[in-house]
Amino acid sequence: MSAEPAKNARHAARMARKKAVIDATIAAATIERGLLIVVTGNGKGKSTSAFGTLARSLGYGMKAGVCQFIKSRTDTGEEAFFGKQHGVEWHVLGDGFTWDTQNREQDIATAQRGWDVARRMLGDASYQLVILDELTYLLSYGYLDADEVLDALANRPPMQHVIVTGRGASEALIELADTVSVIADEKHAYRTGVKAQRGIDL
Repeated sequence: MSAEPAKNARHAARMARKKAVIDATIAAATIERGLLIVVTGNGKGKSTSAFGTLARSLGYGMKAGVCQFIKSRTDTGEEAFFGKQHGVEWHVLGDGFTWDTQNREQDIATAQRGWDVARRMLGDASYQLVILDELTYLLSYGYLDADEVLDALANRPPMQHVIVTGRGASEALIELADTVSVIADEKHAYRTGVKAQRGIDL
């Protein structure tokens, strides 16, 4: 057998073995329940990841709720698009970044009002997907009672999926989660003087 056919035969054998392993793994995954997904890390794309999943869920006709903490902008591309979609309840629940507000007492009150909205969604099985955008900050800053938040996440309806985004996810949140992705920061255009771009960052 010449070199190329032999190489192709080895490849086919490797892929056959790999397929058998993957097929067995898929067959063994029989549990169906709501997932708690945490997307954290210092890199760009945490909220973007969550909104990509939101788009996927809408493709299946699912009802979704979005709670955006910290952020106060209501002119973003994601809200302009998803806010018009049937089955999406969208809430901007922040007053802006802490260096803009410069008022810890106000930030805590705003966080707690926002949490009331999120807690309602987490207690309602009609929401099949709930996105808690930037929730990690409210926990790391101590604006919300971490035990209360974790309890609500743990005791939500069985088939409800939740995505939590933000930097610095706590160990307790990571432990509770089913899936955790950490987005690393290698480069960012902002650090070379490029301002936030519509359709990419906003």
